[in-house]
Amino acid sequence: MKFEKAYFELAAGTSEQLPASDMPEVVFAGHSNVGKSSLINKILNRKSLARVSSQPGKTATINFYNLDGARLVDLPGYGFAKVSAAEKKRWAELIEGYFSQERDLRLVVMLIDSRHRASKDDMQMLDFLIEGQYPTLIVLTKIDKLKPTERSKRLAAIPDELDVDLKYMQTFSAVTGEGVEELRRTITECLTENE
Repeated sequence: MKFEKAYFELAAGTSEQLPASDMPEVVFAGHSNVGKSSLINKILNRKSLARVSSQPGKTATINFYNLDGARLVDLPGYGFAKVSAAEKKRWAELIEGYFSQERDLRLVVMLIDSRHRASKDDMQMLDFLIEGQYPTLIVLTKIDKLKPTERSKRLAAIPDELDVDLKYMQTFSAVTGEGVEELRRTITECLTENE
């Protein structure tokens, strides 16, 4: 996969605007301000293809990036309190609209901030993914912000908190690049299987 050749394809603000599922897709989901845009930019080796905002909750559309005959799909961040109820409802309908379509969905990369316990919204999203039997990889972001002892404690606690097997988790830092190559490998494997 030529990650650096990826380009922004389109943004969908309603489920009617979603593109036809004509290629395999990898989806990125996570709480507002978890570092989704930074992660996408890092794995694509680009500075600002995915827009990084200082304001959480700014991504209000599902953004599609074309990657060498496949798509990376950036869902709006969930759980941001300062967004109106109407906007939250629109986001929920948009995300549900995406998942309810017949799509060639190969992997959901669910981002969780490594520094904190998973939120109620994270747990709801994880339950939704498990219930729907979507192939899911949990990526613990901002791992560089933890001191070695804190890191060990968090990594030991997270499997119990989430009730998931550690083989489906990896750490990531947009600052140090930790986890970038591993994530690229996983995405490539998921997108190219059955070819």
